[in-house]
Amino acid sequence: MLVGKLTSLGGYRFMYQEHFKLREAPFSLTPDPDYFYNYTGHQQALNVLLVALQSGEGLIKITGEVGTGKTLLCRKLIVALNNDFQTAYLPNPLLKPFELYQAFAEELGINIPHGITMHDLVKRITEQLVVLQQKGKKAVLCIDEAQAMPQETLEALRLFSNLETEKQKLLQIVVFAQPELNKMLESSDLRQLRQRITFSYDLPALDREAVTGYVNYRLKVAGHGEGTLFDTAALDAVYRSSRGIPRLVNIICHKALMVAYGQGQRVVDLPQVKTASRDTEDATQLSRSLLAGKSFNFTIGIITLLEIVLVIYLLRSVLQ
Repeated sequence: MLVGKLTSLGGYRFMYQEHFKLREAPFSLTPDPDYFYNYTGHQQALNVLLVALQSGEGLIKITGEVGTGKTLLCRKLIVALNNDFQTAYLPNPLLKPFELYQAFAEELGINIPHGITMHDLVKRITEQLVVLQQKGKKAVLCIDEAQAMPQETLEALRLFSNLETEKQKLLQIVVFAQPELNKMLESSDLRQLRQRITFSYDLPALDREAVTGYVNYRLKVAGHGEGTLFDTAALDAVYRSSRGIPRLVNIICHKALMVAYGQGQRVVDLPQVKTASRDTEDATQLSRSLLAGKSFNFTIGIITLLEIVLVIYLLRSVLQ
């Protein structure tokens, strides 16, 4: 396929940026907070997080399907929190309980001597959290991909949420996870952890209007100026093919730009998106779904009009 050839050739990514007058690649999969798009779903989630953390809530859960932007939301949250917060970020939660405590301690800058016991490690963490509180700082632990945590580690996380003074929590925890975590929490063994979740939010996919806004916003951040880079038919196809999942939107748009560049086109239209979609795993293929698009409706309208003209012509012939 053309996309496969373009993907395998070095230098094409930079060359299409120059061709479309882009400062950087607009559809990178790296979760860059500068590319956080304030559409309704993500902005509501961010608002929930900020309000909950300001209120001192203990455990907050954000869930979303694969590719809906959980990691980007997490990074945006960390950037958005002011100096009143001390954040710790764990991107790899596939840890045993002791490893979880150890990773958190390292994020807090705690010196961990070799051979330290679990008891002493928890004690040092608690002491550091008390110091932070005395300085007027709230400690926040953000855990990404929390559905990958073993059950025993989830239970250890619950014990973390018990760290508190007489008046407030010493630690607030935000977990970002796929919906599988919800099924895990249905277990009776984790009911105590489930009851400690004070706020939760499920990230939705982008709707059709949001896809247009999302694509145009990323192009703008990447340096695109005036004019249309993806026409309406292309954006319709991106939405149907990606099902509104931001990661798939990024992959399809990136490949469509490569195809358009390879063909010398200045604007991405339907054929380039169809080619990109065929080359993308988990994308909804467009060959049949396009029958529901505007182009098909326009074609049907022309056919209907021709039929009416033909009927009128035949009637006039008979009457004459």
